[in-house]
Amino acid sequence: MQRLRALAAAPLNRATLSPREREVAAVVAAGKSNREIATVLVLSERTAQNHVQHILTELGFTNRSQIAAWASRNPGPK
Repeated sequence: MQRLRALAAAPLNRATLSPREREVAAVVAAGKSNREIATVLVLSERTAQNHVQHILTELGFTNRSQIAAWASRNPGPK
């Protein structure tokens, strides 16, 4: 849990994620599955899965809860 807090508090590097990946991260933070992400963002389930995997890799995370924590602390532009 302490590691998760440290990762969530780490400085933001928005340049690592595309605008679409930030959208996907926000939907992950809402607790949605890949199928639900695909429906919400109008893309294929496989593409949603690929985006989630890329986000995990780019941010050095190992699970979706880390994406959710990151997204809640680093909201995109409004």
